[in-house]
Amino acid sequence: MDPLSNVLGLLKPRSYVSAGLDAGGVWAIDFPPPDGIKFNAVISGTCWLSVDGVPNAVRLEEGDCFLLTRSRTFRLASDPSVEAIPSDAIYSIARGGIATCNGGGDFFLIGSRFSFSGGNSDILLGILPPIVHVKRDSDHAAVLRWSLDRMTRELRDRQPGGVLMAEHLAHVMLMQVLRLHIASPDAHGVGWLFALTDRRIGAALGAMHADPGRQWTLQSLAELASMSRSTFALHFKAKVGLAPMDYLTRWRMLVAGDRLANSAEALASVAMSLGYDSESAFSTAFKRVMGCSPRQYGRPQPAGGDMRNSIGAQ
Repeated sequence: MDPLSNVLGLLKPRSYVSAGLDAGGVWAIDFPPPDGIKFNAVISGTCWLSVDGVPNAVRLEEGDCFLLTRSRTFRLASDPSVEAIPSDAIYSIARGGIATCNGGGDFFLIGSRFSFSGGNSDILLGILPPIVHVKRDSDHAAVLRWSLDRMTRELRDRQPGGVLMAEHLAHVMLMQVLRLHIASPDAHGVGWLFALTDRRIGAALGAMHADPGRQWTLQSLAELASMSRSTFALHFKAKVGLAPMDYLTRWRMLVAGDRLANSAEALASVAMSLGYDSESAFSTAFKRVMGCSPRQYGRPQPAGGDMRNSIGAQ
């Protein structure tokens, strides 16, 4: 698989909830921080989106979609200056998954929320902005609106196979947003996701993800990128935020963590398959990257401690 597919495979998106908002007149609604990623599509009307910590409100028009990547409070409003009501005031009495504000009729939005059950969500979310805005004139927006509408129907109607259908639709939506974001001329971030748009660095990343257990060297990776070792090392770090071999080690440890937490595979087998000749060398690298020993990984940790690290959100 390609690097983006690899990462999403580790994150395991799941736990989907769909709801709608039908608003009319002048209105404003405050929402609590979402538990996971919040995804919405504006079916009709316009509104303003304000997110805590983001200085400027975003104007949303009919056909637009947006992704909220942080657990922050946010507001939707017909006018940002209007006093807002809490979302519970209307969602607690919603019918059929649709909340109504001021009788509805002027603005309609459908939304979905999903979380990552695989942990390590900062691998992806840490390098994305708080708001990813997909404008209506994008081809991607049409796919996103169809997918979200289909997901809403699947979950609301409880058709056979609806849960599995929702899972696949969530992957489609997330992939479309990420493709659009990294292709945007405004996206100039540092991290593995943005580096995928660089043909030469992307080739090296793809090779590391495809075969993390291979005895890669700086020279062999540079050859894949058709660059000299020194040029490749500088270019890779500028794009990804980590040196090539540091990135490889982190990716290996994330793969190892997933296997240790979700399979009965022996530690020695995991270590050998990822290019380590001994358990001790593997355990040292694992603890340095993940913050605990391989045998401790996955056990309950003290409050306030998250031992699972990102792979390049510098």
